[in-house]
Amino acid sequence: MPVKKTTKSRTKKSVKTMQDVPVQIKKEDCCRDQHHGKCGHRGCGGKKVLITLIGILLVYLIFWVGTLIRNNIREYNHIGFSDRTERTIVVDADAKVTATPDIAKTSIGMIAEGESVEDAQQKNTEVMNSLIVGLKQLGIAEADIQTTNYNIYPRYNYTQDEGRVLDGYEVSQSVVIKIRDLEKANSVLALAGQVGANSVSGLDFIIDDRDVYRVEARDLALEKAAKKAKILADSLGVQLVSVVSYNEFETGSAAPRVFALEADVGFGGGAPEIESGSLDVSMSVSVTFEIR
Repeated sequence: MPVKKTTKSRTKKSVKTMQDVPVQIKKEDCCRDQHHGKCGHRGCGGKKVLITLIGILLVYLIFWVGTLIRNNIREYNHIGFSDRTERTIVVDADAKVTATPDIAKTSIGMIAEGESVEDAQQKNTEVMNSLIVGLKQLGIAEADIQTTNYNIYPRYNYTQDEGRVLDGYEVSQSVVIKIRDLEKANSVLALAGQVGANSVSGLDFIIDDRDVYRVEARDLALEKAAKKAKILADSLGVQLVSVVSYNEFETGSAAPRVFALEADVGFGGGAPEIESGSLDVSMSVSVTFEIR
């Protein structure tokens, strides 16, 4: 008989390589090598964030403590010491500039009486209209004629038998006139008598642009103050450092007033001679200097 050869069945064994074998990595090594991408643990990233936050907190804590220490040192150094007093001197000076007035102002009006309001108004209106026409003929601009008041009053008489009795009415009106040509001032006053106006308050002379003279007076006052401060500093043996404060105010005299009408002028007399004179514009300054 033929002999059967028996073959041993060979079982194939699977060979596992190192790549197929799971490697057990320690958590410590994982966190250390996390930047190489070898870590699969969930806690490693959170731990790193926590460490970073703690580091930031420590930095802020160090700065905070340092600030407290610095502030305490400053407070200690100032204990028992008052604030430094600023050393100053104050210098005052005045100056004035003499100027010639270039505008005159006067007030002319009429007080009329009548048995009724209508009668008194008619008398007043006739005179005031004549006055305004005459002013315009003298070259006074309409803008320089301004009505300042218009009043109506009842007029009473007192008797022993009847007491207070109505005796008519009184109407008063006046205008303020600005005269820019001073040579016409006497003609304006004479006009009041010509038209029958019976109320003239006076004549004021003013400077139209007063600021020009204020600036000039201020400059002169500051020059005086600077010279005075220099002399004072030299006498005291100190140096002027800077200006601490400055104040100024005007101390000029008021515009001159001339009551120009005599008694007969208001009833048609001649015009008086008008002299405008001069005005002083004065400035006072006060300068505080720091010295050392």
